[in-house]
Amino acid sequence: MEVEQVVLVVAGALAGGTVNGLTGFGTGITAMGIWLYAIPPTAAASLAIICSIVSQLQTFHMIWRKIEWQRVLFFVVPGILGVPIGTILLLHIDPKFFKLGIGFFLVIYPAYVLARRRQIASDWGGRSADGIVGFGGGILGGLTGMSGVFPVVWTDIRGWSKEQRRGVLQTFNMAILSLALVAHAASGLLTRQVAVETVVALPATIGGAWTGAYIYRRLADRGYQRAVMALLLVSGVALIWTTWR
Repeated sequence: MEVEQVVLVVAGALAGGTVNGLTGFGTGITAMGIWLYAIPPTAAASLAIICSIVSQLQTFHMIWRKIEWQRVLFFVVPGILGVPIGTILLLHIDPKFFKLGIGFFLVIYPAYVLARRRQIASDWGGRSADGIVGFGGGILGGLTGMSGVFPVVWTDIRGWSKEQRRGVLQTFNMAILSLALVAHAASGLLTRQVAVETVVALPATIGGAWTGAYIYRRLADRGYQRAVMALLLVSGVALIWTTWR
């Protein structure tokens, strides 16, 4: 790898690890906008999956006792079904339009949340709606490594607490992205290039995860929500910029 590529991979890993440590998701959303300057989309998607799993393992002990497993399973099981679909799509289509769509979504919704004055709390659709959101997250996990996009928005719409949101998001992402990693391996996407990039990225990923976890412990529910939405907004702008250039 060239020096410029190394710098960009480390920068993306540090940013993604910090966001993941803070929110329980977001490695792919944050890092992809930086990595796409240096490495191909398929390699970036695989690297996002690996770094996300590693980041989540660093902080899983913080939420283990607060996870509501019955709630989580309604996201995870449909999400698992969506992962192979996303992986197949990655091999046969140009993900550019999907990334642009996600980018615009990540600008519009967080901007709305940051501007609104009251927290919403909707139980519309019940567990069935949770399952549909999980299925969509699984498809995105296999396609781009960004499995948390739909669940993070949905947990905001539900109006859940900081601990409830993180319990769903982090457990969901660990399950979906672990399966996505297996699917990428089976599809031949874990190349030597990805292995080299992983060695370069992991130290920054781990350091970032610890930093983000330190900040997370000091945020109240409202502060956590605003931090998540601000990060999503910035990530959406970066994703649009790097995809459209």
